[in-house]
Amino acid sequence: MNIQAMMKQAQKLQKEMTETKSKIDGMEFTGKSSIVAVTVNGKKEITKVKIDSNQFDGDDIEMLEDMIMIAVNDAMKQVDQEIENKMGKYTQGMPGLF
Repeated sequence: MNIQAMMKQAQKLQKEMTETKSKIDGMEFTGKSSIVAVTVNGKKEITKVKIDSNQFDGDDIEMLEDMIMIAVNDAMKQVDQEIENKMGKYTQGMPGLF
């Protein structure tokens, strides 16, 4: 394979990676705990927090904070998994590139 063909292949791969990452950035992931749901986009930005007020006792703020943390971490793991699933074919076992 000559250099020009390799460069063309690299440009094609870069374009595919950019398009795939853009698709992931536009997706939404929702992490849930028993009374809290947190939604993040593929850029790992929180877009929504929903608290089920029917099950919430206002005196237990510490528990609510823990539930939000659990839900956010769950949503972030979903984003990481989606990135790995979609982008892994480009990184070929080299996690952490995205």
